[in-house]
Amino acid sequence: MATLFEYFLKDFSRDLSIEKKWQIRNKQNGSEVEVNARIYLDFNANAKYVAFYIPAYADAVFPEALVMNSLHEILEVPNTTVGVNVGFADLPDDHMEGKDLNFAGRVFFYCEREPQIELKNQFLKEALSNGIRVIFRSEEYLKRRNALEKPQAFISHDSRDKADIAGPLAIQLQKFMCPVWYDEFSLKVGDSLRAGIEAGLRESPKCILILTPNFLSNSGWGKREYDSIFTRELVENKQVILPVWVGVSASDVFRYSPILADRLAVDWSLGIEEVARRLMRALNA
Repeated sequence: MATLFEYFLKDFSRDLSIEKKWQIRNKQNGSEVEVNARIYLDFNANAKYVAFYIPAYADAVFPEALVMNSLHEILEVPNTTVGVNVGFADLPDDHMEGKDLNFAGRVFFYCEREPQIELKNQFLKEALSNGIRVIFRSEEYLKRRNALEKPQAFISHDSRDKADIAGPLAIQLQKFMCPVWYDEFSLKVGDSLRAGIEAGLRESPKCILILTPNFLSNSGWGKREYDSIFTRELVENKQVILPVWVGVSASDVFRYSPILADRLAVDWSLGIEEVARRLMRALNA
């Protein structure tokens, strides 16, 4: 099942975004929690809007109010921190800069803890009086989304390939409206890694196996996942594995698993969008 943080990352992924993080601190006991903010730039609509992710934090009654005080700072990020523009500089009518986009008056809060109803209603009222519509997305939103979306594939990878390969591929598939089970999306702090992975392997119809030199040399989690997936193929008598080759040869894969070397794979050198498209065709076949 997806997490609220996963939906925070992918809900508006079609628009360009700039991320900012900062700490909320309780002055009495010194506890802190990290808040994620993203300002989204929709150049086609000449608009920008903001989304916040707030983890569960017991030491603040209504952290959303504290975060809202930083809204102006977030809206200024395209001006003060990162310059973003699209179009051609030598064609003025086709050139747009992020700092010139209008604030659409939309703020989304992804809250791991359901806000108190009285404080929430007062907050919504005050925001609306300032021309801002706030949308809260928390437990009920998560339940409804999970009821509609089930992962089509489990992404098995070596942790060393997370930043450059597995993570970008998971996000690209999500952009193509293809939900996947990916550990950073599907697990939260405190979850059992083993139980979560086993559940993901059971619940996902297919497994995208990212074969890299790191994966082939890993005798730990990666090998255990592959053994589990191969066992599932034997038990269910159907093909589950969709291999992606990244910097490996047929002989490399053969040495790891002769049976796996016989599977038609998609090569990473085709580019992430084409790789994702081919995986989607296989998932929808």
